Amino acid sequence: MEKEKHYPAMYYEKLDGQRVRCFLCPHNCNIPSGHTGICGARYNDGGALIAESYGRITALALDPIEKKPLSRFHPGSFILSAGSYGCNLICSFCQNHSISMERVREDRKEPSLSGRRRWVFVPPEDLVEKALDLVDEDNIGIAYTYNEPLISYEYVYECSRLAHEKGMKNVLVTNGYISPEPLREILPYIDAMNIDLKSFRDEFYTKICGGFSEHVKNTIRMAAGSCHVEVTTLIIPGLNDSADEMHELASWLASISPEIPLHLSRFFPNYRMLDRPPTPPQTIYSLVSVAREYLKYVYTGNL
Repeated sequence: MEKEKHYPAMYYEKLDGQRVRCFLCPHNCNIPSGHTGICGARYNDGGALIAESYGRITALALDPIEKKPLSRFHPGSFILSAGSYGCNLICSFCQNHSISMERVREDRKEPSLSGRRRWVFVPPEDLVEKALDLVDEDNIGIAYTYNEPLISYEYVYECSRLAHEKGMKNVLVTNGYISPEPLREILPYIDAMNIDLKSFRDEFYTKICGGFSEHVKNTIRMAAGSCHVEVTTLIIPGLNDSADEMHELASWLASISPEIPLHLSRFFPNYRMLDRPPTPPQTIYSLVSVAREYLKYVYTGNL
């Protein structure tokens, strides 16, 4: 196995005083030396931006494709799912916070994170080889998932390029918070995406996720013109569960294509949002009915 080393990041510029500005996602983080951006995965090493999470795998599993969730992309198949750590949003309800909100230990000497989880270094060639080894178990390729995969852009780009050359499928399970240029560069190697559209309202994104909804909508628009796209919205009581908002969200998706599948998932208390009750099942069923006024395929989740 290849030894872990520093991998230079793409999409940044050098600033005065050993600072760098990262352009991978819309945050455009201005990062001082010795620190990471919001994502916790891109590190300024003395004025050079390092893709610090490159190849650092914290979770690896062979999953049913429907678990991504992708309901209309090779149904009944399996996919090798790989995740790292970190995220460029800070959703207070995050259901994968044990890895998405993890950060590397400050001493950076041991292969561990600030909590209990550890990683193993898996070069792109090894991950693709593992995916190929599982073809007899109905594996169709690699899903980059669990945490936000696109903050490990360089690794996902290289893996997806190699997998594409081998005839394997590449799937991104993502929050969609990426700038247009890097998205455009990686899309030729991506076969399917499940994109979280956490709300149709900027107020929700700014207060709860630390971002803006328009950037995610732009990712959906771009991706839908290039690969298979499905969208997931986690329905949280009192925050994004109104019929009015669902009318807006579903009609907007339908304006791109009424055949984009939409998954409406039930919220359960998690991470820093422990004071809200689980979403009543009837709320999900009601919003599914609203969404089906516009979209051909609407699915329930977490029921």
